[in-house]
This record gives sequence, C-alpha cells and structure tokens, in this order.
Amino acid sequence: MVVFKYSGRTSRGIVKKGVVDASSKQLAISKLRAQGINPREIEESKSILHKELSFGSRVKNEDFVIYSRQFATLIRAGVSILESTKILAEQTSSKTLKKGLQAIEEDVRSGVSFSDAASKNPKVFPTLFVNMIRAGEATGNLDESLERLAFSYEKQFKLKKKVQSTMAYPVILLFLTMIVTVFLMLTIVPQFVSMFNDMGAELPLITKIVMNLSEYLQSSWYIFLGFILIILIVFNYLYKKNDSFNYTIHLILLKIPVFGKLLQKSALARMTRTLSSLFSSSVPILHALTIVENVIGNPVIGKVVRESRTSLEQGSTLSAPLAKSWIFPPLVTQMTAIGEQTGSLDYMLEKIADFYEDDVDRTVDTLKSLIEPLMIVFLAAVVGTIVMAIMVPMFSMYEQI
Repeated sequence: MVVFKYSGRTSRGIVKKGVVDASSKQLAISKLRAQGINPREIEESKSILHKELSFGSRVKNEDFVIYSRQFATLIRAGVSILESTKILAEQTSSKTLKKGLQAIEEDVRSGVSFSDAASKNPKVFPTLFVNMIRAGEATGNLDESLERLAFSYEKQFKLKKKVQSTMAYPVILLFLTMIVTVFLMLTIVPQFVSMFNDMGAELPLITKIVMNLSEYLQSSWYIFLGFILIILIVFNYLYKKNDSFNYTIHLILLKIPVFGKLLQKSALARMTRTLSSLFSSSVPILHALTIVENVIGNPVIGKVVRESRTSLEQGSTLSAPLAKSWIFPPLVTQMTAIGEQTGSLDYMLEKIADFYEDDVDRTVDTLKSLIEPLMIVFLAAVVGTIVMAIMVPMFSMYEQI
C-alpha cells in the first residue's frame, strides 16, 4: 500500500486536503471519488511520517497456514474471491497479511485477477501460492487448488514445527551449559584460586587447566565475547550472501549423524509434497520444478531438482538425476520412475511425502526420548569437571591437615 497526498473539492465546492492509502494512483483517485471528493492534485507522499515502519515484514508461517485454510473453506462454500478476501482481511491478526489482502481487494475490484494481484507482493504471498492460484484460475478448479494448497501448507507447517522442537532442545541446553560454565569460571573458581596460591600446594593438571581458563576469561572476557560476535556476524553474512558457503553449511548439516537424516527426510517430504500439489493443480512440470527449486529452502536438494529439470528439457526422465544423487533414497527414485511410467506421478509423490512425514514423526518422538537424558548427562559432565577441579586439591589439603 502507498500513501498519496491529495487536494480537491467536494460536491459542495469545499476544498479538502489529506492523504489516502491505495496500491496505485488510479485506485487512490477512485477511492476519493467514491467519498465524494474530486481530486485536483494527487501524488505519492515522501514524508517519513507516512512510511510504514516494519521489522520482519514477512507473514508468519502460522498466520499464512490459517489464512490458506480459511480461504479454501470460504471458496468451497461458494463465497466470491472478492468477498472472501475482504472477510479474511478483517479477521487476520497479522498486520502485514491484512495490508496485503487489502491491496489485493482493491486490485480485484479494478479487474485484476487474484493471482496477478498476489504476485505484486512476494513477501506476503509465496511463489508456490501464486502459481497454484493461477493454475486454479486457468483450469476453473480454484476451490480444489486451494484445498490442496491449504493441506500442503498445514502438513509442511506441522512437520517444520516438529523438527524445530527437536533441534531446539539441545541448542537451548547447550546455551545454558555455556552460561553456567562462564558463571562458574568468573565467580566461583576465582575464590579458590587465591586460596590455592596461598597454600602453595601442588595442584592436579585438571585444576591448573580450569584455573588458567578462569584467569583468561577474567582478564580477556571482552576479547572472547568480541571473537564470538565476529564469528556470528561473519557466519550470518556469508550464509545469506555467499551461495557456495550456504551450500556447504547445508551439506554439512545433512551429513551430521542422526540429525542429518532427520533434516534429509523432512526436506524430501517438503519437496515431494510441494511437487505433488503443483502437478495435481496442472502446473506444467518444468515450471513446477523451478518453483520447487526456489521454495525448497535447501540448496543441496535444489541443485538436484535443477539437474532434473535440465534432464527433462533434454528429453530424459525426472528420476534419472535423482537416482545419481546420494540424498535421494531408492524409495524416492523408484516410486518417481513408476509414477512417470504409469502417468500417476502426482499420486506417487504424495505417497512418498506421506511416508517421510510419518517417518519424521516417529524419528522425532524417538529422539526426544533420547536427547533429554543425553543433554542432562552432558551438562552434569561439564559442571562436574569444574567442581572436581576445585574439590580434588581441597581433599588433598584436608588429608595433609
């Protein structure tokens, strides 16, 4: 939405000045005329007061999943696209989504198709959403396309949340372990260092190591903190800006024992679910592969998808490049090949997605039951090592006394 400044006259000849929100100048003029104002001058406002401050302007996955399901339900019930958009714009709690839907409502009223209106705001409406809507409009099966889209988003959202919850626990506990370790090193250990130095006793190796680390953190904690911050900033920059670095990180993550398999299965489920939805909505296969490559969120899988698209362009099969890649298990390649041969590729991809989503569910439940005790043992080992480094020389001194 854009803010326009205007000046004009009402039907009674009264001069009016102000601002109006609209997605285009023409729509702003239409809005003013509907209010009984005949604009004489109208231009986009450059004032910072009329610029919307937005931090993280993308719509949350949860809000978009709810919107997709509600939109599909309204269309299935026979409510028009325009009326559905107006209703959902009023209901949503997401300000970003609300503005996006209001802009679509204005465009649709002026004769623009829903898919073209949505494509103007890619931060709100993803490429997958726009293309499936466009395919539904072209085939006259918009309600079916929306049902598939809503189902796909719901499945992917639940799967993503499960994987995130599993990965988050060890990360949080690792962070807490670091905080506890630093706290002990900066507050508890120094109290014993001076006592040990005064006693002049011979200290065990583990105590010397812990004491040296404690002294280093006390004298150079800002260097240590600065070093960590620099690493995080550089990593974040390279991850977002350097394709090669981004690819390497994803490759390493996929190779990690246990967690790598979980990420691989999750990505395969997301890819096959998306492809199945696109094929079922009659999106051309080459265009569907381009969309999947852009939305999959994993450059390792995205590279193989790109190779598959090239293979199809050259007259080969979709499954051939998949079979050559280690990341696609035989189940995926064989069922994809059968789907190509029998003309039921969308059905086969859907079954692959179902299988891996169920597999991820089972894996997540198993990992949750194993991770908790393992991380508790890890925390106990770290803290116990520091405590032991302090207590061992004290026991030796008590024995001498």
